Amino acid sequence: MALIQYLTQIHIDFGAVAMLPQVCEQAGIHRPLVITDIGVRSAGVLAQALAPWGAYPPPVFDQTPANPTEAAVRWAVQLCHHGFCDGLIAIGGGSSMDLAKGVAIAATHQGALKNYATIEGGSLQITAAVLPVIAVPTTAGTGSEVARGAILIVDDGRKLGFHNWVLMPKVALCDPELTLSLPPRLTAATGMDAIAHCMETFMSDAINPPADGIALDGLRRGWAHIERATLNGQDREARWQMMSCSMQGALAFQKGLGCVHSLSHALGAADPRLHHGTLNAVFLPAVIRFNAAAPGMQREQRLQRMAQAMGLAGEAAAGDGVALARAVSAMNARLGLPAGLAELGVDPQLFVAVIKAALLDHCHKTNPREASAADYLEMLHASL
Repeated sequence: MALIQYLTQIHIDFGAVAMLPQVCEQAGIHRPLVITDIGVRSAGVLAQALAPWGAYPPPVFDQTPANPTEAAVRWAVQLCHHGFCDGLIAIGGGSSMDLAKGVAIAATHQGALKNYATIEGGSLQITAAVLPVIAVPTTAGTGSEVARGAILIVDDGRKLGFHNWVLMPKVALCDPELTLSLPPRLTAATGMDAIAHCMETFMSDAINPPADGIALDGLRRGWAHIERATLNGQDREARWQMMSCSMQGALAFQKGLGCVHSLSHALGAADPRLHHGTLNAVFLPAVIRFNAAAPGMQREQRLQRMAQAMGLAGEAAAGDGVALARAVSAMNARLGLPAGLAELGVDPQLFVAVIKAALLDHCHKTNPREASAADYLEMLHASL
């Protein structure tokens, strides 16, 4: 049975961040803890977001790692308890938002964080006691501001997903103004992350027609504007469209993702220095080629419909998976993203561990074509 559920209140426009004190009050948050990272603070974006509080801003935890960890969650929980905080404001990219969701769980639930991981059967152990979260994205990529899940590296080294509807932010303030200073490389990587969400969730054969429509529209917006946003960060129209693409991709991926994310989660855990969005961009072409043979892809003409949304012609528009994959690779090249894993310094000796983790990843099961260990190995080599 399909579950179709949209809950987060979303404000998207330039200047939306000025509503932050107001939406906190509406959510019943009187003593918020801000979760962010050093980069957001250094860029002046944190000060911009907290300006409505004037001389009395809320306390801030700014030590979010690029790949958030259980250790960072514990650190933030200590600050949260010390300040008697009753809610969280996540200001940043997916790392800050995921860390905030981890804090929301750990601050109100007992035991190790891994006990609440989806793969451990812990989703139903996450209760409505979680701290409420307000999300303010500063990148257009993960869409975690409207998602029910978080990805965290737990103490045993695994990169695990945590999913429950109570983890969805109460409000998302999507203010493209906060993304204007995002550097070109990060704009490209986070933008391809959003595009990968739209494409991969649309390829999944789970039944969710609204998600399909949202994904296709998000793909259309993202594909048409990612180069403009990367080449000219001050292009306000392109920044707005990429913010929408990111948000729409995450609204859609409640339907499920697939092998792109199984691989990027697994490799990101094995080598935490790697950027998640960049990995998604690198893996997407190989997974498109693998998925092209799935019966549902042919029956529903999913390749053709994606190509149409992307404005592609020729073989790609006719539903050729190889041609569509080439179009994605060409976009990666135009954006200045790595051509493959070798350029990122990935050691093929990691592949055995990566495949093992990918087969256990929560995204593995919703790929439109079941991947074996041999299939994953082929995709990894194709992505080198």
